[in-house]
Parts: sequence; structure tokens; C-alpha cells
Amino acid sequence: MSETVLLQQNQGVRRLAKHKLYLMMITAKIISRFGDSVDSIAYSWMVYLLTGSELLMGTLYAINFVPGIAFSMFTGVLVDRWSKKKVVIVTNAGRGITVTVSALLFFIGDLQPWHLFIFTFINSTLECFSTPAEMSLVPRILPKELLLSGNSLTSSASRTAELAGLAAAGGLIAMLGISGAMLIDALSFLLAALMYVWIRIDRDQGQEVDNDAGLMQAEESLSYWSQFKTGLKFVKGHKLMMMTMLSAAFVNLCLTPKNVLEPVYVKQILHSGPYGLSLIGIALITGMIISGLWISQKGSAYRKSSLIVFGFLLLGVTYSLLYVPALLREYPLYAAAAFCFGMGFAISFINTPVSTYMMEVTPKAMLGRVGALSSTICTCAIPVGSLLAGWAGAFVGVHVLYLVFGLLMLIPGVYLWSQKGFMKI
Repeated sequence: MSETVLLQQNQGVRRLAKHKLYLMMITAKIISRFGDSVDSIAYSWMVYLLTGSELLMGTLYAINFVPGIAFSMFTGVLVDRWSKKKVVIVTNAGRGITVTVSALLFFIGDLQPWHLFIFTFINSTLECFSTPAEMSLVPRILPKELLLSGNSLTSSASRTAELAGLAAAGGLIAMLGISGAMLIDALSFLLAALMYVWIRIDRDQGQEVDNDAGLMQAEESLSYWSQFKTGLKFVKGHKLMMMTMLSAAFVNLCLTPKNVLEPVYVKQILHSGPYGLSLIGIALITGMIISGLWISQKGSAYRKSSLIVFGFLLLGVTYSLLYVPALLREYPLYAAAAFCFGMGFAISFINTPVSTYMMEVTPKAMLGRVGALSSTICTCAIPVGSLLAGWAGAFVGVHVLYLVFGLLMLIPGVYLWSQKGFMKI
């Protein structure tokens, strides 16, 4: 490795500290992720207590992704046309209000399973706007050469906040109850929205650093449907981007048993409760933090394709190993935590290079549409996988599902490895 590359790596994080808008944005992300991680334990346990049904849990998880499939392709155009900052502020505030209502209903004992479907649908719909909007803001704040370091550092900081939230979740639930823990998540959304109020991005600022400023101006004169078709045509013309999106969709399908049936796995296989759920979550996020920090420092020395393939293969292997704790008589929880650490370590090798590549090759005027389309493709298989996981979980052991879907997850890694064009990015 040359001295120039080493110097660039060491200077990357230091240069990020000079971008105040980026620091404010990452602070808002940290606040919201902390609340989300506390809520993830409280909410999942609340759903399990209210429903007690694997099938209903799978159905509810599937509903979480229906808005993304139904609306994301269309919301991306609106995000490109609207103020990204205002979109992020409104969606964060809206999600904070929704979580507050659900927490209060649970506290007074009036929360019903059908309420969960409505609140989940609302939050997921708001996320259809917030995700592409946040993605569009990043390259308007950071120069291209800092995108990989910036995305990696943001990921690591977010995961650190999640880790802190998971570590505090058990104590907060014991002290404040499930509804109190959920209110912390609601407050974090409202605080994040307030942070974005102070982020100032001039319209001309994004154009000065954008080589496609002419395209940005031309896009403004197009109708909604013309912009929609332009975004589809752009993605269709990038085979490597399509390959990555479709591979991610397959991986999301394979991950649904873990996401849907994790409380069941913790109770039936690991013989634990909220503590076990929190511990394996901490292990997963710790792996993501460590790999994210490594990528932010040394990731630029490797091809993005190599990082992505490594992540796919490692994720498949460690996921399938979650079958092993069912065979252990002693310390199955800690064995599962070790494998979840490996899964977390692998995830950053996939997510960060993929998002960075997308930001690098996509004109800023299209980032909302491309990001929304990516979200649609990557999540389209999740409702099917969720229903399948909920149904299969009633007949097959959860650990068996983890083994089968973990082995299936190796397929996209091997496929991408065999594609010479992909391995050049």
C-alpha cells in the first residue's frame, strides 16, 4: 500500500470533522438511532405479548414493508422536487407523534393488534420519504472523495448509539415500563427533527459541486411522470447497480426469519427473555461498529466489489451457524451472540460500499428517485419472506429456518464474485 493511500485514509476522518453540516446531520442520526434501539426491544416484546402468534408476528412484519413497495417508486420523484431538509423534518416529527400515540394506548391498556397494523403502516409510509431525502442530503454536504469515509463513520456512529440504546433498554423497560421506553423513541424522533432545522443547505451549494448542474436545471422543467421515467431509465442502464439491488433483495428475503422470529428464537432455543434479545442485538451492532470503523479508515484501499462479496459470504456463514446453539446444553445464548457479532461485522461490508457507489454514480438531481427505487427493489421480497417465515415457524424449528436461509444467502455472494464486470467497481 502506497504512502499516498495511507495518508488519504488517515486524513479522511479528520477532514470530516471540518464539515459542520455533516456533524449536525450525524448528531441527529445518533439521537434517533438511540431511541430506535430502545424501542426495538420494547416494541418487539410488546408485539409478542399482545399477539403470541408467529403467523401474526410475520404478518405484522410484512405490513412494515408494504408502503415501501407500493409508494417508494413514486415518493422518490417528490423528494427530488421538494426540499430534502423539510421532508426529513416533517417525517421525523410525524414518526415521533405516531410512536407517542401507540405508547399511550399501550399504557392505558387500549392498544389492540389492529392498532399495530395501522401505526406500522403510517411509520413505514413516512420512511418512504425520509430515507431517500437523507440519502440525497449526504452528497450535498460532503465532497465525493469523502463519501465512503462519511458513510462508514455515520454507520459506526449510528450503530454505537444503537449499542448504547440496547445496553440501556433492559434498565429503562424495568424502570419506565414498555410504554415509557417507547416514549424515549418518540422523543428521539422529535429531537432529530429539531436538529435538522438548524442544518442550512443553500440550493446553489449543491449545484456548485455537482458536475450535473445542467441536468439538475433541465430536470426542474419536466413533469412528474417524465422525471419518474427518467429515473427508471437511469437505473435500467446501470447493470452493476441492478445486480447489486437484486442481490440485496434476495438477502433481505433470507434475513426475514431472523427479523420476524427472533423473540421466538430467544425464548424457545436460547431459553431467555428481554435480556437475551438485548444481548444478541448488542453483539450484532458491535460487529457493525467495528467493521464500519475499519472501512472508514482502510476501505478506500480495496475495491467496493471485494468488500461487498466478502460481506455477503460472511453473512451467510454466520447466519447459518445460529443453528448451533440449539445443540448446546451450556451457554447457547453466548454462542448465538458470537454468531450475531459475525453477522453484524459482515453487514457494514455490504451496506456502506453499496450506498457509496450509488451516491458516486448517480446525479444529485436523481438521487431521490434512485434511492427510492433501490429501497423498493431491496425490500420487495421481505413481505413474502415474512409471511413464509411466520407460516414455517409454526411447523419447523426456528433454528432450522436460520440454517436453511443462511446457506441460501451464500448464493448472491458467489454469483457476484463470478461477474467480472462487477468485480471491477
